[in-house]
Amino acid sequence: PRVCVVGSGPAGFYTAQHILKHHGGALVDIYEKLPVPFGLVRFGVAPDHPEVKNVINTFTQTARSERCAYYGNVTVGKDVTVPELQQAYHAVVLSYGAEDSRVLGIPGENLSGVYSARAFVGWYNGLPENRDLKPDLSCETALILGHGNVALDIARILLSPLQLLKKTDITDSSLAALACSKVKRVWLVGRRGPLQVAFTIKELREMINLPGAKAVLDPADFTGLESAVKDSPRPRKRLTELMIKTALEKPVEMQAAAGAAASREWGLKFQRSPQEVLPSADGRRARGIRMALTRLEGLGDSAKAIPTGDVEELECGLVLSSIGYRSLPLDPAVPFDSQRGVIPNSSGRVEGVPGLYCSGWVKRGPTGVIITTMNDSFDTAQSVLEDLQGGVLDISPSREGFGLVESILCSRGVRPVSFLDWEKIDAAEVARGKAVGKPREKIVDPVEMLQIIGH
Repeated sequence: PRVCVVGSGPAGFYTAQHILKHHGGALVDIYEKLPVPFGLVRFGVAPDHPEVKNVINTFTQTARSERCAYYGNVTVGKDVTVPELQQAYHAVVLSYGAEDSRVLGIPGENLSGVYSARAFVGWYNGLPENRDLKPDLSCETALILGHGNVALDIARILLSPLQLLKKTDITDSSLAALACSKVKRVWLVGRRGPLQVAFTIKELREMINLPGAKAVLDPADFTGLESAVKDSPRPRKRLTELMIKTALEKPVEMQAAAGAAASREWGLKFQRSPQEVLPSADGRRARGIRMALTRLEGLGDSAKAIPTGDVEELECGLVLSSIGYRSLPLDPAVPFDSQRGVIPNSSGRVEGVPGLYCSGWVKRGPTGVIITTMNDSFDTAQSVLEDLQGGVLDISPSREGFGLVESILCSRGVRPVSFLDWEKIDAAEVARGKAVGKPREKIVDPVEMLQIIGH
């Protein structure tokens, strides 16, 4: 059986890995719109979290299998359609992730100085489409809307000492911009309370221990929470206890621990919902944000934030919206639930389209970490294997796989990039990084990537 996977991030690679491991004869082709593989492992994981990127070694082993092939620089839905892939393969798995952001839907969100977390993370991680972002870091106060790990990543990158970032694979241009940054205060704002934050204890601890930056948490926000979490699951309980401890530590002790007075600070603000980004006098830039104060109805994760009628304004020249990623429809032939931003499916089987599957964020929505995506992808791969074994997928007609796709791409003037090609780009990046004491210097321009491999 010939199987094709669309998208080379964790969802795509884990799906391919599981099919290859549990079916001795299956051939898997992976298509990717960028010349370079690995999706959010390359473009989403923070540069100062190299250990999280170790999964790339596993993915590389999968790509080097003689039953697996990688075709980069191919945009499915444009260069080749999903129905064309279905003619070439016995099964097609869509694992292309979430390439858009949820919008705030408030006045002023299009002002200069307002960015989505996705674009900002893409900028410092070298995602080609965000390489020209040029965020304005000339203000002292930045505000991040959202209480997830991505929000903490961004706060950490904005406040990290440069000598820490210089040893990572952060892009050269963003390092230069951060070197000139005037940002010294970052507020992380959420609609709900401390018991509903979505970040994890590891990321919070890292932020609390960031050299030269002090945490500003209001003890009043945490009153009575110890008793409220005593029966909560352990991770939530430990996370809340760490926030309480940090809020109650006396500034004097904190200063002594930090050495001198910390020059930078960050804090968590709760029960505030953005209403409007306020414009500067000339009406072009963000100068602040108006937020509705909220009260919580219900308990735990299901608590809802209801506006109280009171508002508050906060001055800030940089607003980053970290309220979630969003998947987009890929091809008119594929059903898509635009309300939920997912492909309607059951255990990864796309509803009403036999032989079509999905895994990862486009299957379940943009939540969870790499391990969540791994389990989810194995689940989809299992559905493909069951359908192969149960005869649901008819593999008696032989399918040409890439042979057919290649002639289609050729007729449209598209030249795919192989995994060997990627390894040349990889080697060039590592060599450039070595010259400046970094693990790699990412190439951010696809044209330059293609030049390196002689395309």
